[in-house]
Amino acid sequence: MSQPDVSQLDADQLRALAASLLSRLAEQEDALTEQENALKQQQEILQHRTEHNDHLTHRNRFLETLNTKLTHEMALLKRHRFGKHSEKLNVLQHTLLEDIVDADLSGIEAELEAARVHPPQSKPKQQPKRVALPPGLPRKLIKHEPDNTQCQCGCQLTRIGEEVSEKLDYTPGEFTVERHVRGKWVCKDCETLVQAPVPAHVIDKGLPTTGLLAQVLVAKYADHLPLYRQEKIFERAGLAIARSTLAEWVGRCGVELQPLAIALRETILSHPVVHADETPVPMLAPGKKKTHRAYIWAYCTTPYAETRAVVYDFAPSRAGEHARTFLGEWQGKLLCDDYSGYKAGFGHGITEIGCMAHARRKFFDLHTANKSTLAASALETIGQLYEIERQARDLDDEQRYRLRQQRAGPLMDAFHAWLLAQRQKVPEGSAIARAIEYSLKR
Repeated sequence: MSQPDVSQLDADQLRALAASLLSRLAEQEDALTEQENALKQQQEILQHRTEHNDHLTHRNRFLETLNTKLTHEMALLKRHRFGKHSEKLNVLQHTLLEDIVDADLSGIEAELEAARVHPPQSKPKQQPKRVALPPGLPRKLIKHEPDNTQCQCGCQLTRIGEEVSEKLDYTPGEFTVERHVRGKWVCKDCETLVQAPVPAHVIDKGLPTTGLLAQVLVAKYADHLPLYRQEKIFERAGLAIARSTLAEWVGRCGVELQPLAIALRETILSHPVVHADETPVPMLAPGKKKTHRAYIWAYCTTPYAETRAVVYDFAPSRAGEHARTFLGEWQGKLLCDDYSGYKAGFGHGITEIGCMAHARRKFFDLHTANKSTLAASALETIGQLYEIERQARDLDDEQRYRLRQQRAGPLMDAFHAWLLAQRQKVPEGSAIARAIEYSLKR
């Protein structure tokens, strides 16, 4: 549109033209303001959506991590409840039914052998060979001879040899009685009575001998036979011994063996390196008819110590004061897990040594639960360290030290660098992150 010539306009026309221009300028400013407001609103909506998207992304990542964690924990609980407890990667694990299957197969084979009508040549060529019985087992000679050595023709039979076969037998425990007779001797002149002293017994005036007490203790603690089962076993052997009586014997033996436990504790604490660990056990609360969790603390010397000793210290809880009470004023290197109950003594004469078995267990659980490749790599490296320890088992202290410095030291340095690198790649809060952090903090 052409613009009018301003020089030819009068004042009124100029004012009208100015007003028109101002109106148009105001309209453009209003349009521009509306566009700015619309743009600002769109920016606010975009920012809100971006924040919401970031929140959803973060929440999704959190849920994925939580799902991985719960899946790992569920697999771990299933393995502990239903799976094998061995932490070996390659092991021939026998099922509970294999013994029954083997027995059934043997019975079937025996029946088939009895019912077989084919000649001996039809038997399989490869037959299992019977293992010779140990010569140190006592043997009872049973002779089998004909009732009559007279031949039908009237001649006397001559023995030309023999066939010998051995059968393995087992006789369950049998009770015997020690009848102690102490003679009484008296002098007729001074009327002095002389009698041999009573032999020392674990339980004075008690019924059991030392051998019977040892049998009860070994069966209970080494063979894991509860007293109620031993009660049934003794009943089958010919004498029923009440479970309460067996429990009393065990308690009395515990009191008599207490000096040995004290001596073992002193022996363990005389070594500069001690292993420690604790495990939960159910304890029946007196009068409440229910159990609560108690703990047995185990302390032992190293496999290379001159004296191989282990002491089990029972405690009603997992409080760290129980470990401090047992260790007392001992100072040295304590090999243990990451339980905080041990940490009060660290820095006060006790040096912490991280337990590789506990660190390995974190990776083993991950590998078993979801076949983690990172966990498999960690297990492979730890397996190499274990192989070095197996090679060092029969070496002296100096040779073992040199072997560890030459081979285990560089391997541990490389493992530490690998852990640091992998920690930066795994998500926070994940099971593999916790496993790596456990090793790094140790």
